[in-house]
Amino acid sequence: MDASATLVPPQGRALHRFANPGRFLRLSGRVLPYLSAAGLVATLAGLGWGLFLAPADWQQGDAVRIMYVHVPAAWLASGGYLALAVCSVLSLVWRHPLADLAAVEIGPVGAGATALCLATGAIWGKPMWGAWWVWDARLTSVLVLFFLYLGHIALVRAFDDPTRGHRAGAILALVGVVNLPVIKFSVDWWNTLHQPSSITLTGAPAMAAEMLWPLLLCAVGFTLGFAAIVTARLRAAVMERRIRALLLAQAQAQAQGSAA
Repeated sequence: MDASATLVPPQGRALHRFANPGRFLRLSGRVLPYLSAAGLVATLAGLGWGLFLAPADWQQGDAVRIMYVHVPAAWLASGGYLALAVCSVLSLVWRHPLADLAAVEIGPVGAGATALCLATGAIWGKPMWGAWWVWDARLTSVLVLFFLYLGHIALVRAFDDPTRGHRAGAILALVGVVNLPVIKFSVDWWNTLHQPSSITLTGAPAMAAEMLWPLLLCAVGFTLGFAAIVTARLRAAVMERRIRALLLAQAQAQAQGSAA
């Protein structure tokens, strides 16, 4: 039994059992090809449907087609940060063996999704608002999210001791969670230029089905692609840690042999 498991509360041991690095490598190796293929197919199908087959908006015209990239990127920007916060909880509370590594690998991918969200939002905003950028509550809170990602990326690498870096990054991730409700409800709390959400859990979608279905397909494809990229990065990080541990063990054995 892993010695670290004895330090974990009983309710957290199940998480450790499923997060064993060797078990993770075996399981992810089987899942990753299917995850990648499904994400690629869904993304290409959704973009093809939305960009070439779906109708233009009666008011925005063809400019609305940028939403098939912008909206999924926005969902992933917030969803990725929520995943980062979950990893932080697993690390701080249960000492999850892969949580810190997962947080490190989620950060750059989430930052990329947020940058894509901001860039496509600027492209969409120019013809609609007449400006690339306005200090709108939604836009500003997403920009803050981007800086939170960058801060986490920098902080986990700012210490010579990786444990201290991971702990500091986890605390920052949890503090930054307060920004997620601001992003979600900013268009409801303040008078903003950004349009309200067209898809809610409490009401019917505010868009035609011909536009909704390709948007949902793009969202599924982007999400699967995000998961595939993070899984591939995490696999590489786990294997790198194993190689470093093996090289360190070999160096120590050689040093002991030389001393003898």
